Amino acid sequence: MEEDDVTIREQNFHSQVREYIICFLLFAVLYIVSYCIITRYKRKTDDHEDEDAVVNRISLYLCTFTLAVSGGAVFLLPFSIISNEILLSFPKNYYIQWLNGSLIHGLWNLVSLFSNLCLFVLMPFAYFFLESEGFAGSKKGIRARILETFVMLFLLALLILGIVWVASALIDNDAASMESLYDLWEFYLPYLYSCISLMGGLLLLMCTPVGLSRMFTVMGQLLVKPTILEDLDEQIYCIHLQEEALQRRLNGSSSHTYTRGSVTHHLNKELDNIRNQRNKLERRKKASGWEKNLLYPIVMLSLLTGTTISVLMVALNILYLLVDETAMPKGSTDRGIGNTPLSPFGVAQAVLEIILMFYLMVSSVVGFYSLRVFEGLTPSKDDTTMTTIIGCCVSILVLSSALPVMSRTLGITRFDLLGDFGRFNWLGNFYIVVSYNLLFAVVTTLCLVRKFTSAVREELLKALGLDKLQLSNSPTDPESGKLSANGHQKTL
Repeated sequence: MEEDDVTIREQNFHSQVREYIICFLLFAVLYIVSYCIITRYKRKTDDHEDEDAVVNRISLYLCTFTLAVSGGAVFLLPFSIISNEILLSFPKNYYIQWLNGSLIHGLWNLVSLFSNLCLFVLMPFAYFFLESEGFAGSKKGIRARILETFVMLFLLALLILGIVWVASALIDNDAASMESLYDLWEFYLPYLYSCISLMGGLLLLMCTPVGLSRMFTVMGQLLVKPTILEDLDEQIYCIHLQEEALQRRLNGSSSHTYTRGSVTHHLNKELDNIRNQRNKLERRKKASGWEKNLLYPIVMLSLLTGTTISVLMVALNILYLLVDETAMPKGSTDRGIGNTPLSPFGVAQAVLEIILMFYLMVSSVVGFYSLRVFEGLTPSKDDTTMTTIIGCCVSILVLSSALPVMSRTLGITRFDLLGDFGRFNWLGNFYIVVSYNLLFAVVTTLCLVRKFTSAVREELLKALGLDKLQLSNSPTDPESGKLSANGHQKTL
């Protein structure tokens, strides 16, 4: 009997160690990828080791950790779905015994814990630490900046807790709710994270439809469009004439000292725009036939198919919500993974759900940076400040943390939310869930209709040559003479 107890304890110990090693390896891979991404966009600085360099390095490590947690939140639900299908297909396979419910639940709990840690501690610390200089009259240095950062974090925590306390007291006036106001760990933090998740869901609701329509434009810029009723040689010739005219104006203005300054800068900017247009036209001309006539239509049809399937799944989920209470998103405490199939179509539907989740996440990021409110956070290669990187990491963390909740709320998947992700208060509100689905379906449909009608109108104008009439009627720029506002010359 004692030997059996020892054997069970050893098995539990080895299982726990194995789970820690797997979690560490997965996070290490995400951390390395996140570090490469951030260093690609971070503004290059000199190698001089000083106080600001140390502060920037610490902030860089914290941003990398946050971006790695965001990546973990994105892969959380797809990894759980894949694990469930693998365990259903190979229930007795010895080589996949490490893939169990304990590991999946542990990953969900770790992602939830680290999301809270990054959102409420690490990112505010990185921002205040980056902006701090030390209190007036104190000795300058790292210690003074750390002291000021902790004081600011303490004041911020008091402000947030006060706001949550007042909001919860106004919403719930019963005796049980009033008693829970003094419970920090069991009430404040889950309630606060529930509010943050609701804000993230609303942000996804705002960004994803815009991103779904914007994806067609982005892919159209990356790929080569088919040449239908277009003469590329004529366009390249016109661009060459515009480039030569601008170059002559630039050479003439540089010979006069009184014209240097804003006019020269404007002409250089216009010249760069025309050169970019010429490079795009030359790329379209040199592209192969399969790239222009096959790859572009396939990609556009794939985007349209993915968007259509997403809207149809949301519409079906609305019907399920109206007739079946089990369609409501809910949390699960069952530690068994691989016991029941999630869909009647098995692996094929699981793969489709995973593809749609990644598609929605990419679309939400594209839509986020397409909104005018967040255009200032758009990163630039080798020219992004640490403050902008912190803002981008916080935004992506909020979006990625709300992705599993949004996927389950919209009915993209039937996999129940695990850990703290299933304990949000608003998930049990029928009216919020139905309104969320309706808004997503309606707004996405409207964005797509507007996108395609405007695209068809532009292509028709371009094919008929009426776009040149709009160009000729554009106002003359005061600093560039005959050049219009979009950089084209009106008289050649």
